[in-house]
Amino acid sequence: MEAYKKNIDITLKINGIEYRENVSANMTLLHFLKDRLLLTGTKEGCSIGECGACTVIMNGKTVTSCLVLAVEAHGAEIRTIEGEAKDGQLSALQKAFIEYGGTQCGFCTPGMIMSARELLDRNPNPSRQEITEAIAGNLCRCTGYEPIIDAIEAVAGNKS
Repeated sequence: MEAYKKNIDITLKINGIEYRENVSANMTLLHFLKDRLLLTGTKEGCSIGECGACTVIMNGKTVTSCLVLAVEAHGAEIRTIEGEAKDGQLSALQKAFIEYGGTQCGFCTPGMIMSARELLDRNPNPSRQEITEAIAGNLCRCTGYEPIIDAIEAVAGNKS
């Protein structure tokens, strides 16, 4: 039990900025982002990795940050929703979510966008089925998913 009370030094890059921090061994990446760095775009939903609200990109792959310990992210490159906009301008993906009605309450939106970003980074022209599979780990109670899929498809250039 004492090992969980230990603090550990970590270094990681988040949205292109390097951070060196001392964290408790049991702090999740989610709480490190929200509580320590005040990056509040990543949402805490279920805390058991089922809803996808806390999805971020770690070393090019999506992860549910509620299940990753901050110490496990040592040396990693992390991208959060705060890294999606550039120079105060929303990304094409963020704009499409707005344009196509892919946001309602907005709680799932950051995680959904991170899952879509990872898909588009590895496959710039995914099929509708591939889009559906890429966001399968992200739950949305408001949109019915079609507007979200339409938004991602529009950015991918598959929709007129």
